[in-house]
Amino acid sequence: MADNKELKIQIAAPNIQLMKTKIIGNSNLIFHRWSEKAMKMILDKQLKKAKSNVRDVRNPEKEAEESYYKNAEGKIAFPALCIKQAMVNAARNLECVTMTLLRGAIFVVGDGDGLIPVKYKKKSTRQDMVRVGMGTADLRFRGQVSDWSMDFVIKFNADIFSAEQVINLLQTAGFACGLGEWRPERNGTFGTFEVAS
Repeated sequence: MADNKELKIQIAAPNIQLMKTKIIGNSNLIFHRWSEKAMKMILDKQLKKAKSNVRDVRNPEKEAEESYYKNAEGKIAFPALCIKQAMVNAARNLECVTMTLLRGAIFVVGDGDGLIPVKYKKKSTRQDMVRVGMGTADLRFRGQVSDWSMDFVIKFNADIFSAEQVINLLQTAGFACGLGEWRPERNGTFGTFEVAS
């Protein structure tokens, strides 16, 4: 006969903490937001819409401006999720923590659209040679900022990580992964940062 005793499982509430932090860029931050035109072209292709063979005259300054993420106030911002992804990917450089554990234990808080304002001293347009389908070369015009920083809040499970461990993880992310285009994680040297003391 089966035992009719109730199985009692006790699960303690997670110890969720909030921590304000600031990162300061060590190298230019190159933006990579998809333009409305590029997204429309992808959608049109998926919907099998007729494609025009007439190429628009390119406007480098406009293309660079469209590469910036902008918050509701129209100010340059960056996705909070990208900072979290850098922290998760930094686990590849550590033996003591897994990426799976980090995904559920640490979150970077953005605004209603998931963005964090970027403070910077200078913005400029860059022209880069890129390889597209079948090795074809093309030019990309993207915006970049120098002398940049971001202030944000990290939400973390203090039963798993201490505040010091979270900061050290963020520091590793800034050194080994970076943010934006041509970051160390993608064989570049841009988008590196350190945590403000």
